[in-house]
Amino acid sequence: MNAATVATQASPTLSQRAPGLLLAVVVALVALGLGKWLPLIGGPVFGIVLGIVVRNAFSPSGTFTPGIQFAGKQVLQWSIIALGFGLSLDQVAKTGLESLSVTLVTITVAFLAAWLLGRALGVHDKLKILIGVGTAICGGSAIAAVTPIIKPDEHDTAFAISTIFLFNLVAVLLFPLLGHVLHLSDLGFGLWAGTAINDTSSVVAAGYSFSKQAGDYATIVKLTRATLIIPICLALALVTAWKQKKQGAADFSLSRIFPWFILWFLVASAARTVGLVPVAIQPALHMAAEFLIIVALTAIGLSANLRKMASTGARPILLGLGVWAAVSTSSLLVQLVIGQL
Repeated sequence: MNAATVATQASPTLSQRAPGLLLAVVVALVALGLGKWLPLIGGPVFGIVLGIVVRNAFSPSGTFTPGIQFAGKQVLQWSIIALGFGLSLDQVAKTGLESLSVTLVTITVAFLAAWLLGRALGVHDKLKILIGVGTAICGGSAIAAVTPIIKPDEHDTAFAISTIFLFNLVAVLLFPLLGHVLHLSDLGFGLWAGTAINDTSSVVAAGYSFSKQAGDYATIVKLTRATLIIPICLALALVTAWKQKKQGAADFSLSRIFPWFILWFLVASAARTVGLVPVAIQPALHMAAEFLIIVALTAIGLSANLRKMASTGARPILLGLGVWAAVSTSSLLVQLVIGQL
């Protein structure tokens, strides 16, 4: 929720938010520890899974709701801003241009596949957008970034993130094997992993499982891909504004729905690029960003209602599978056409 929206609503006090925030932080700490123990799965996955378990096993009372909602929205935006301090625009621009053609094709394919398959499967628009963005850009982080803009139901967000991470795990196990079967070069596999696997930790795991050079290249490609969440968020904000205006919303305001946290993300990234962020504190900033993401995704899990998710059925999972398969295949085809395999 951005500042303009907060100003127009009665905000809960810190004491009202404290129980839910504390619950999210405690569960997130457990998820962080489990993620360090099993990095193949990662803290974000453990966060949302543990959040869902706590929500549906213990049914926290309404006292926890204000803090959980705050963590799932405001803390989520803080986590995206914090990520900017670890992303050098110069580094991405230098290496990322080499992968831009493949990245743009796979992103286009992801959105087209999400729209066409989602329509055929009868999946509603917001869930299609979440799964499409998550597959196209950077998994849970991308879903987290667009959530404040399109405002889906909590269980839709949780379902989308769970679906994306399911295929992340499959990719980590399957991609290195397929890469060797297909006799991909180190750069070819790095480009494939960087453009077709969603979460950064999964890209790194798959890339370095293949080779060090593949891992290095895949990581840079993934960073380039992650920056495209900015124009995607801006485009979604403009479409949302246009729809509200078309529907004659009396309280329509572009400034209210504009994703201001993306602007602050750019400021943070620019500060890193020009050297305003001391090297000594960059690891701490990265750890802070990682933990804030886990807290936010844990809160989303704490908001998820399994009964509602179950009522959605298997169609979103089929949608996620179809979009992921389309992206993976298109990445290899583009590399084959331009001779980069």
